[in-house]
Amino acid sequence: MTSESETLPMIQELVEQACKAGADAADAVAGFSAAVSHAQRMGKTESLERQEARDLGLRVFVGKRQAIVSSNDWKPEGLSLLVERAIAMARAVPEDEFCGIADPDQIVGADYPKLDMLDPVEPSPEELIERAKIAEDTARSIDGITNSEGAEASWGRNAIALAASNGFAGRYERSSHSVMVSVLAGTGTGMESDYDYSSTVFGEDLEDPAVIGRSAAERALKKLGARKAKTAKVPVVFDPRVSGGLIRHLTGAINGASVARGTSFLKDKMGQQIMASGITIVDDPHRNRGQASKPFDAEGLPNMVRNLVDGGVLKTWVLDLRTGRQLGLPSTGHASRGTSSPPSPSTTNLHMEAGTVSPAELMADIDSGLYITSLMGQGVNMVTGDYSRGASGFWIEKGEIAYPVNEVTIAGTLQDMFMHMTPADDLVFKHATNAPTVRIDGMMVAGS
Repeated sequence: MTSESETLPMIQELVEQACKAGADAADAVAGFSAAVSHAQRMGKTESLERQEARDLGLRVFVGKRQAIVSSNDWKPEGLSLLVERAIAMARAVPEDEFCGIADPDQIVGADYPKLDMLDPVEPSPEELIERAKIAEDTARSIDGITNSEGAEASWGRNAIALAASNGFAGRYERSSHSVMVSVLAGTGTGMESDYDYSSTVFGEDLEDPAVIGRSAAERALKKLGARKAKTAKVPVVFDPRVSGGLIRHLTGAINGASVARGTSFLKDKMGQQIMASGITIVDDPHRNRGQASKPFDAEGLPNMVRNLVDGGVLKTWVLDLRTGRQLGLPSTGHASRGTSSPPSPSTTNLHMEAGTVSPAELMADIDSGLYITSLMGQGVNMVTGDYSRGASGFWIEKGEIAYPVNEVTIAGTLQDMFMHMTPADDLVFKHATNAPTVRIDGMMVAGS
């Protein structure tokens, strides 16, 4: 059986085999994964699972035709059959004028960054059980918590290897740890639920499960007695828990695939002011211990820290080779892929740079407004920018949190929302996408 250390030489040989069999070019990606997870509810174990998997994908090119075949059969005879099938498929599919691997002078060399993204310590099942137990027990011990939706703790590790006929060969590994708990407060029709979690690359960076449990309980308790808000056009403040979604709407709109199809409301805005002047959005694939870090992209191209938006001005699309060719531009090193599909553009570690005022100062002059802690629904039109989503959180009166609200809808357009953003100074790197508290003036809130 092929070991992890032998994976890169194996897929290099597979690529060579494909070219000898008639492919004009080829690349291959292989992955190992291992994961352990524990789930419990009301102190009783619901599951304790370990999963291990491996997969491989071969992409071949015959002229301007490409095909991809994936398999978890890594025996020599299975790999030979993989090559035969891939080439036969490539000869049968329509041409794609934009497909193709990178030129040799485009790929990253063997000195690609070595990032701190693999925790060498795998927690024991007992450690995972203890993390979940502490989180749930702590949450349930808080007065007013009446039930639990459960707690989970998990660990995972992924190893990725990529090789191509242009000479690229590279591999990297990443680990992950997480703990979460969700509980309910109150009784009857007045019950409210909430959760909290921590997710990190290294176990030593994981937040104390007791802190997670206490936070989940306090969040649920604060929502008791929620009412509807009155319909009004007011300032809306996005808690850091939900403000990252605003960045993801941006990256969806500047994804090269959407821009090339003309299905983005930002398709004609390159180099223009699309956000408030104080807004800078950064994509950083090389952040040590970043949850979406990687030393090169899925086509073997170098990647780097980029300001997607700088001072409110749109600076770049998010491109892989294919979408770059469609737009007449070079790749930005944002290719991502699995084993059974071609590369597509995708960002890595994203964040909105912090502002200069505290969240309290951000809200101080709001006579009436909404502080959002949860969003529901998918009412975002990326072609027009129209935005409408269900929300819950707290009503703001005279600069202070006044009372919880739910069953609220917020509406506007992303164009206007982006131009009226003000970030607070409380940016914390906890997830793959991070943003501080964000205020947006002039949104429509529909309630009672």
